[in-house]
Amino acid sequence: MKYIKDLKEGDRVSDIYLVKQKNSATTKNGKPYDNIILQDKTGTIDAKNWEPNSPATDEFDTHDHVEVVGEVTSFNGALQINIKRARKCSEGEYDASDYLPVSPFDIEEMYKELLDKVDSVKTPCLNRLLNILFREDEDFIKKFKMSSAAKSVHHSFVGGLLQHTLAVTRLCDFYCEKYEKLNRDLLITAALCHDIAKTKELSLYPDNDYTDQGNFLGHIVMGVEMIDRAIHGSEGKEGIKDFPPVLENELKHCILAHHGEFEFGSPKKPAIMEALALNFADDTDAKLQIFSEMLDVDTQGGWLGYKKLLDSNVTATKMA
Repeated sequence: MKYIKDLKEGDRVSDIYLVKQKNSATTKNGKPYDNIILQDKTGTIDAKNWEPNSPATDEFDTHDHVEVVGEVTSFNGALQINIKRARKCSEGEYDASDYLPVSPFDIEEMYKELLDKVDSVKTPCLNRLLNILFREDEDFIKKFKMSSAAKSVHHSFVGGLLQHTLAVTRLCDFYCEKYEKLNRDLLITAALCHDIAKTKELSLYPDNDYTDQGNFLGHIVMGVEMIDRAIHGSEGKEGIKDFPPVLENELKHCILAHHGEFEFGSPKKPAIMEALALNFADDTDAKLQIFSEMLDVDTQGGWLGYKKLLDSNVTATKMA
Protein backbone atom coordinates (compact mmCIF):
# COMPACT_ATOMS: atom_id res chain seq x y z
CA MET A 1 0.00 0.00 0.00
CA LYS A 2 1.26 3.47 -0.87
CA TYR A 3 0.44 5.81 1.98
CA ILE A 4 -0.95 9.29 1.41
CA LYS A 5 2.13 11.01 2.86
CA ASP A 6 4.24 9.39 0.12
CA LEU A 7 2.07 10.43 -2.83
CA LYS A 8 3.55 12.84 -5.40
CA GLU A 9 2.12 14.72 -8.35
CA GLY A 10 1.90 12.41 -11.35
CA ASP A 11 1.59 9.21 -9.31
CA ARG A 12 -0.98 6.67 -10.37
CA VAL A 13 -2.80 5.09 -7.46
CA SER A 14 -4.61 1.81 -7.09
CA ASP A 15 -5.10 1.35 -3.36
CA ILE A 16 -7.75 1.14 -0.66
CA TYR A 17 -8.49 4.28 1.37
CA LEU A 18 -11.02 5.28 4.00
CA VAL A 19 -13.60 7.84 2.88
CA LYS A 20 -13.48 10.48 5.60
CA GLN A 21 -15.97 12.76 3.86
CA LYS A 22 -18.04 12.78 0.69
CA ASN A 23 -20.21 15.61 -0.68
CA SER A 24 -22.01 16.04 -3.99
CA ALA A 25 -21.40 19.23 -5.95
CA THR A 26 -21.85 20.68 -9.43
CA THR A 27 -19.48 22.44 -11.78
CA LYS A 28 -20.14 25.91 -13.15
CA ASN A 29 -21.63 24.16 -16.16
CA GLY A 30 -24.06 22.25 -13.97
CA LYS A 31 -22.29 18.89 -14.24
CA PRO A 32 -22.43 16.78 -11.04
CA TYR A 33 -19.28 15.55 -9.33
CA ASP A 34 -18.22 14.30 -5.88
CA ASN A 35 -15.90 16.09 -3.45
CA ILE A 36 -14.18 13.43 -1.38
CA ILE A 37 -11.59 13.37 1.40
CA LEU A 38 -9.61 10.14 1.55
CA GLN A 39 -7.70 9.09 4.64
CA ASP A 40 -5.13 6.61 5.86
CA LYS A 41 -3.04 6.58 9.02
CA THR A 42 -0.55 9.04 7.53
CA GLY A 43 -2.99 11.80 6.62
CA THR A 44 -5.72 12.90 4.24
CA ILE A 45 -5.97 13.99 0.62
CA ASP A 46 -8.72 15.63 -1.42
CA ALA A 47 -10.17 13.62 -4.27
CA LYS A 48 -12.57 14.37 -7.10
CA ASN A 49 -14.88 11.94 -8.83
CA TRP A 50 -15.84 13.77 -12.01
CA GLU A 51 -18.06 10.90 -13.21
CA PRO A 52 -20.11 9.92 -10.14
CA ASN A 53 -22.68 8.01 -12.21
CA SER A 54 -20.11 6.06 -14.20
CA PRO A 55 -20.46 2.24 -14.25
CA ALA A 56 -16.82 2.17 -13.15
CA THR A 57 -17.73 3.72 -9.78
CA ASP A 58 -19.55 1.81 -7.05
CA GLU A 59 -21.97 3.55 -4.72
CA PHE A 60 -20.10 4.41 -1.51
CA ASP A 61 -20.41 6.85 1.35
CA THR A 62 -18.57 8.41 4.27
CA HIS A 63 -16.68 5.86 6.42
CA ASP A 64 -16.60 3.24 3.66
CA HIS A 65 -13.30 1.70 2.58
CA VAL A 66 -12.91 2.14 -1.16
CA GLU A 67 -10.39 0.85 -3.68
CA VAL A 68 -9.46 3.92 -5.70
CA VAL A 69 -7.86 3.97 -9.13
CA GLY A 70 -6.76 7.39 -10.26
CA GLU A 71 -4.01 9.96 -10.73
CA VAL A 72 -2.44 12.43 -8.32
CA THR A 73 -2.61 16.00 -9.59
CA SER A 74 -1.95 19.42 -8.07
CA PHE A 75 -4.56 22.15 -7.69
CA ASN A 76 -3.82 25.51 -6.03
CA GLY A 77 -0.62 24.08 -4.59
CA ALA A 78 -2.28 21.06 -2.95
CA LEU A 79 -2.30 17.46 -4.10
CA GLN A 80 -5.56 15.75 -5.01
CA ILE A 81 -6.60 12.48 -6.64
CA ASN A 82 -8.68 12.43 -9.80
CA ILE A 83 -10.66 9.22 -9.48
CA LYS A 84 -11.09 7.05 -12.58
CA ARG A 85 -12.59 3.98 -10.92
CA ALA A 86 -13.77 3.21 -7.39
CA ARG A 87 -14.92 -0.01 -5.75
CA LYS A 88 -16.47 -0.33 -2.30
CA CYS A 89 -14.53 -2.90 -0.27
CA SER A 90 -15.78 -5.51 2.18
CA GLU A 91 -14.40 -6.36 5.61
CA GLY A 92 -11.41 -8.64 5.30
CA GLU A 93 -10.01 -6.80 2.29
CA TYR A 94 -8.22 -4.22 4.43
CA ASP A 95 -6.50 -3.79 7.79
CA ALA A 96 -8.38 -1.14 9.78
CA SER A 97 -5.16 -0.07 11.54
CA ASP A 98 -3.86 1.29 8.21
CA TYR A 99 -6.54 3.96 8.13
CA LEU A 100 -6.52 5.67 11.49
CA PRO A 101 -3.53 7.76 12.61
CA VAL A 102 -2.40 6.41 15.98
CA SER A 103 0.10 7.60 18.60
CA PRO A 104 3.53 6.00 18.16
CA PHE A 105 3.46 5.21 21.88
CA ASP A 106 1.54 2.37 23.52
CA ILE A 107 -1.77 3.74 24.78
CA GLU A 108 -2.06 1.43 27.79
CA GLU A 109 1.52 2.11 28.87
CA MET A 110 0.89 5.84 28.67
CA TYR A 111 -2.29 5.50 30.69
CA LYS A 112 -0.45 3.49 33.34
CA GLU A 113 2.06 6.33 33.68
CA LEU A 114 -0.80 8.83 33.87
CA LEU A 115 -2.32 6.87 36.78
CA ASP A 116 1.07 6.97 38.50
CA LYS A 117 0.87 10.77 38.23
CA VAL A 118 -2.63 10.62 39.73
CA ASP A 119 -1.31 8.61 42.68
CA SER A 120 1.51 11.09 43.23
CA VAL A 121 -1.02 13.82 44.11
CA LYS A 122 -1.33 13.62 47.90
CA THR A 123 -3.85 16.39 48.65
CA PRO A 124 -6.94 14.25 49.43
CA CYS A 125 -9.57 16.32 47.60
CA LEU A 126 -7.41 16.69 44.47
CA ASN A 127 -6.54 13.00 44.47
CA ARG A 128 -10.24 12.15 44.83
CA LEU A 129 -11.11 14.42 41.88
CA LEU A 130 -8.52 12.73 39.69
CA ASN A 131 -9.71 9.25 40.64
CA ILE A 132 -13.32 10.15 39.86
CA LEU A 133 -12.23 11.09 36.35
CA PHE A 134 -9.38 8.74 35.49
CA ARG A 135 -10.31 5.58 37.41
CA GLU A 136 -14.09 5.57 37.92
CA ASP A 137 -15.68 7.17 34.86
CA GLU A 138 -15.46 4.34 32.33
CA ASP A 139 -17.08 6.28 29.48
CA PHE A 140 -14.69 9.21 29.95
CA ILE A 141 -11.66 6.89 30.22
CA LYS A 142 -12.50 5.14 26.95
CA LYS A 143 -12.91 8.43 25.11
CA PHE A 144 -9.82 9.96 26.73
CA LYS A 145 -7.65 7.08 25.52
CA MET A 146 -8.99 7.24 21.97
CA SER A 147 -9.35 11.00 21.45
CA SER A 148 -7.03 13.28 19.53
CA ALA A 149 -5.80 16.55 21.03
CA ALA A 150 -6.84 18.64 18.02
CA LYS A 151 -8.59 18.45 14.68
CA SER A 152 -5.39 19.12 12.74
CA VAL A 153 -2.93 21.41 14.55
CA HIS A 154 -1.04 18.96 16.79
CA HIS A 155 -1.48 15.44 18.20
CA SER A 156 -4.36 14.88 15.76
CA PHE A 157 -4.34 11.10 16.03
CA VAL A 158 -5.86 8.34 18.15
CA GLY A 159 -4.22 8.59 21.57
CA GLY A 160 -3.11 12.15 20.86
CA LEU A 161 -4.99 13.62 23.83
CA LEU A 162 -3.42 11.12 26.21
CA GLN A 163 0.06 11.65 24.73
CA HIS A 164 -0.24 15.45 24.95
CA THR A 165 -1.67 15.39 28.49
CA LEU A 166 1.11 13.13 29.70
CA ALA A 167 3.80 15.30 28.07
CA VAL A 168 2.36 18.47 29.65
CA THR A 169 2.20 16.76 33.05
CA ARG A 170 5.84 15.62 32.77
CA LEU A 171 6.92 19.18 31.98
CA CYS A 172 4.94 20.51 34.95
CA ASP A 173 6.58 17.90 37.18
CA PHE A 174 9.96 19.14 35.98
CA TYR A 175 9.00 22.74 36.73
CA CYS A 176 8.07 21.72 40.28
CA GLU A 177 11.57 20.29 40.80
CA LYS A 178 13.13 23.62 39.77
CA TYR A 179 10.69 26.12 41.33
CA GLU A 180 9.84 25.25 44.91
CA LYS A 181 7.13 27.91 45.19
CA LEU A 182 4.90 25.94 42.84
CA ASN A 183 2.11 23.96 44.48
CA ARG A 184 2.87 20.60 42.89
CA ASP A 185 -0.44 18.92 43.70
CA LEU A 186 -2.40 21.82 42.20
CA LEU A 187 -0.22 22.04 39.10
CA ILE A 188 -0.18 18.28 38.39
CA THR A 189 -3.95 18.13 38.84
CA ALA A 190 -4.40 21.07 36.48
CA ALA A 191 -2.05 19.50 33.92
CA LEU A 192 -3.95 16.21 33.99
CA CYS A 193 -7.29 18.01 33.67
CA HIS A 194 -6.47 20.90 31.35
CA ASP A 195 -7.82 19.25 28.18
CA ILE A 196 -10.31 16.73 29.61
CA ALA A 197 -13.18 18.29 27.65
CA LYS A 198 -11.45 17.56 24.33
CA THR A 199 -13.40 14.30 24.74
CA LYS A 200 -16.54 16.42 24.25
CA GLU A 201 -15.18 19.05 21.88
CA LEU A 202 -14.05 16.59 19.20
CA SER A 203 -15.71 13.45 17.89
CA LEU A 204 -13.68 10.25 17.79
CA TYR A 205 -11.97 9.03 14.63
CA PRO A 206 -12.65 8.55 11.81
CA ASP A 207 -14.56 11.86 12.00
CA ASN A 208 -12.28 13.76 14.42
CA ASP A 209 -14.35 16.90 13.91
CA TYR A 210 -15.89 19.56 16.16
CA THR A 211 -19.11 18.55 17.86
CA ASP A 212 -22.02 20.94 18.38
CA GLN A 213 -20.88 21.32 22.01
CA GLY A 214 -17.35 21.98 20.83
CA ASN A 215 -18.43 24.69 18.44
CA PHE A 216 -20.78 26.37 20.92
CA LEU A 217 -18.72 26.14 24.12
CA GLY A 218 -15.16 24.88 23.52
CA HIS A 219 -13.07 22.59 25.68
CA ILE A 220 -11.94 25.26 28.15
CA VAL A 221 -15.45 26.14 29.32
CA MET A 222 -16.61 22.52 29.22
CA GLY A 223 -13.53 21.44 31.16
CA VAL A 224 -14.41 23.79 34.02
CA GLU A 225 -17.97 22.45 33.93
CA MET A 226 -16.68 18.87 34.22
CA ILE A 227 -14.54 19.77 37.21
CA ASP A 228 -17.47 21.56 38.83
CA ARG A 229 -19.70 18.51 38.43
CA ALA A 230 -17.05 16.20 39.85
CA ILE A 231 -16.54 18.43 42.89
CA HIS A 232 -20.19 19.22 43.64
CA GLY A 233 -21.83 16.07 42.32
CA SER A 234 -24.42 15.62 39.59
CA GLU A 235 -26.90 13.09 38.21
CA GLY A 236 -27.08 11.22 41.51
CA LYS A 237 -23.31 11.05 41.90
CA GLU A 238 -21.85 12.24 45.17
CA GLY A 239 -19.44 15.15 45.08
CA ILE A 240 -16.27 15.73 47.10
CA LYS A 241 -17.00 16.90 50.64
CA ASP A 242 -15.11 19.84 52.11
CA PHE A 243 -13.31 20.77 48.88
CA PRO A 244 -11.66 24.11 49.79
CA PRO A 245 -13.32 26.92 47.78
CA VAL A 246 -10.03 28.76 47.17
CA LEU A 247 -8.35 25.60 45.87
CA GLU A 248 -11.36 24.92 43.64
CA ASN A 249 -11.13 28.40 42.15
CA GLU A 250 -7.36 28.11 41.66
CA LEU A 251 -7.81 24.82 39.80
CA LYS A 252 -10.60 26.22 37.62
CA HIS A 253 -8.49 29.32 36.95
CA CYS A 254 -5.63 27.14 35.70
CA ILE A 255 -7.98 25.52 33.19
CA LEU A 256 -9.45 28.87 32.12
CA ALA A 257 -6.01 30.43 31.64
CA HIS A 258 -4.05 27.57 30.08
CA HIS A 259 -4.05 29.11 26.58
CA GLY A 260 -2.38 32.16 28.07
CA GLU A 261 -3.82 34.97 25.95
CA PHE A 262 -7.30 36.18 25.04
CA GLU A 263 -6.40 35.96 21.34
CA PHE A 264 -5.70 32.24 21.77
CA GLY A 265 -9.08 31.54 23.35
CA SER A 266 -8.23 31.94 27.05
CA PRO A 267 -11.12 33.49 29.02
CA LYS A 268 -8.52 34.52 31.62
CA LYS A 269 -4.81 35.30 31.65
CA PRO A 270 -2.66 33.46 34.20
CA ALA A 271 -2.98 35.08 37.64
CA ILE A 272 -1.19 32.46 39.74
CA MET A 273 2.19 30.80 39.27
CA GLU A 274 0.66 27.38 38.60
CA ALA A 275 -1.51 28.75 35.79
CA LEU A 276 1.53 30.34 34.16
CA ALA A 277 3.51 27.10 34.42
CA LEU A 278 0.64 25.15 32.87
CA ASN A 279 0.39 27.64 30.00
CA PHE A 280 4.12 27.32 29.30
CA ALA A 281 4.00 23.51 29.41
CA ASP A 282 0.95 23.32 27.15
CA ASP A 283 2.44 25.76 24.63
CA THR A 284 5.84 24.02 24.67
CA ASP A 285 4.48 20.56 23.95
CA ALA A 286 2.04 21.79 21.30
CA LYS A 287 4.65 23.79 19.37
CA LEU A 288 7.38 21.16 19.54
CA GLN A 289 4.88 18.57 18.33
CA ILE A 290 3.85 20.88 15.48
CA PHE A 291 7.52 21.22 14.48
CA SER A 292 8.08 17.48 14.81
CA GLU A 293 5.12 16.70 12.57
CA MET A 294 6.41 19.20 10.00
CA LEU A 295 9.74 17.39 9.92
CA ASP A 296 7.94 14.07 9.42
CA VAL A 297 6.35 15.48 6.26
CA ASP A 298 9.23 17.62 4.95
CA THR A 299 12.03 15.07 4.83
CA GLN A 300 14.20 16.81 2.21
CA GLY A 301 15.81 19.25 4.62
CA GLY A 302 16.54 22.92 4.09
CA TRP A 303 14.17 25.80 4.67
CA LEU A 304 10.52 24.82 5.02
CA GLY A 305 9.10 28.32 4.56
CA TYR A 306 6.99 30.53 6.80
CA LYS A 307 4.79 28.55 9.18
CA LYS A 308 1.95 30.60 10.61
CA LEU A 309 1.50 28.43 13.69
CA LEU A 310 5.12 29.06 14.66
CA ASP A 311 5.23 32.62 13.25
CA SER A 312 8.60 31.94 11.65
CA ASN A 313 10.41 30.75 8.56
CA VAL A 314 11.69 27.41 9.83
CA THR A 315 14.32 24.94 8.69
CA ALA A 316 14.76 21.19 9.00
CA THR A 317 18.56 21.32 9.03
CA LYS A 318 21.21 23.21 10.94
CA MET A 319 22.82 25.89 8.81
CA ALA A 320 26.60 25.97 8.59
